Amino acid sequence: MRIRIVGAGAMGRGIAQWAAAAGHTVELCDVRAEAVADAVAFVRSMLERAVAKGRMSAADAEAAVERLVALDDPWAAGPDVDLVIEAVREDLATKAEVFGRLEQVLPASAVFATNTSSLSVTRIAAELKDPTRLAGLHFFNPVPLMRIVEVVPGAATRSGIPPLLTSLVEGCGHRAVTVADTPGFLVNHAGRGLVTEALALLEEGVAEPADLDRIARDVLGLRMGPFELMDLTGLDVTAAVIDSIWEGFRHEDRLRPSFLTPNRVAAGLHGRKTGHGWYAYGPEATGPAPEPAVAGNADRPVHVFAPDPAREAAAAALREALAAAGAAVEHGERPSDDAVVLVPVWGTAVASAVAALGLPAARTFGVDPLPAAGRRRVLAVTPAADAAAGRDARAVLARAADGGEPFAVSVVRDTAGSVAQRLLASIVSVAASIAERALAAPADIDVAVTTGLGYPVGPLAWGDRIGAARMLELHRALHATTGDPRHRPTRWVTERAELGLALTDPGTSPADVLGAR
Repeated sequence: MRIRIVGAGAMGRGIAQWAAAAGHTVELCDVRAEAVADAVAFVRSMLERAVAKGRMSAADAEAAVERLVALDDPWAAGPDVDLVIEAVREDLATKAEVFGRLEQVLPASAVFATNTSSLSVTRIAAELKDPTRLAGLHFFNPVPLMRIVEVVPGAATRSGIPPLLTSLVEGCGHRAVTVADTPGFLVNHAGRGLVTEALALLEEGVAEPADLDRIARDVLGLRMGPFELMDLTGLDVTAAVIDSIWEGFRHEDRLRPSFLTPNRVAAGLHGRKTGHGWYAYGPEATGPAPEPAVAGNADRPVHVFAPDPAREAAAAALREALAAAGAAVEHGERPSDDAVVLVPVWGTAVASAVAALGLPAARTFGVDPLPAAGRRRVLAVTPAADAAAGRDARAVLARAADGGEPFAVSVVRDTAGSVAQRLLASIVSVAASIAERALAAPADIDVAVTTGLGYPVGPLAWGDRIGAARMLELHRALHATTGDPRHRPTRWVTERAELGLALTDPGTSPADVLGAR
């Protein structure tokens, strides 16, 4: 295939390297001639690096470079061009102008693809004489390493183009996922679950950014916490994406932005690129403040109280783990007068358990029953808690069995469901809303998120690990406890919990019954 890439910036040269290495002839062009020369040199250096690392033979690298054609004029005639991939700046008028000029010089058989990450594919195509020839082909940076591409048909795109683009992508070694032309497409949309909920937790004063990041990494197993991720991406970029997706979905509560971001963006607190975001960067930066040392009495009696029968298994598991670590675990029906009380909560607040069960408010704390990916536990503190009792509860939770490494214990403000549960609930809920709107297939949602965002498991498969029924219980409890519509259960999770289906199961549709698929 002969591919013309218009735009020789970071994305354009990455796409050029990817396509040329896979055996395609690539015409690389830009309105700035020097950008093309720089891009060709860059691609050559990347291929030489691949050879040095043993990932590619010298002959294959040289052949790829020979397939890379530096084109002086982006608007040159190209009777043999099969596909154009546009990778210019994110501006509707600019992209429309590029395709309008290409439409005049390239054959009608040439397929047009835009690498837009945020603009409507349909609106770009609407500026063409033939809008049926254009689709979205959204790559992620760096293109050769990010092995996922979103294929986005516009409202008028010819039916044969998405399969053609999918075949191209997968023939070049990447995974293609077909996504509806909606705000954020798939990966950016799905990523809102983590970031918006983390900002909501910060708004509510549940914990500081460093604590929220530690919990995201050590309990949920994410590579980066949400605030680290925002600093890496740039808060200006993240905030714009959050706002555009929320507005595009007509102010959907599940995607609601935070009031915290506009002032930080205006102040230039964008993250790594400005030297300061949620964290400070540069030679003088010291990083997040270290966690306070454990200072309480680890030998104080502890009573693990299940707030309801459904929580008994989690309570029993914690009792067993603490007993194995040598803690003084009580087994009576009620706590002694000196014991600290630990309550595994699921979508509810510890304060509710204190009120409903008559537990001692000064000595009762919440714990998260989610199995941690690392050695971290989370202690939730109510306003009525005694600080000394809280220090003792933290010391008890830090104990490890058989002289192993102690657990780190994050201390957070009491909230419905605790931190990790709320982050996970939001991740699953946003993905489920994508699935129920049929914006992408369940399997594509999971593969796109694991590949594009680096999550340890796809959000729907993650929900299945917990169980659809238990996820529904969590969503319902969060919604009932907070009254916030952002937590309302999705139809996708509700139906699958009630029918005994997995969250990853696309299920039977009316089209299946009618034989339309």
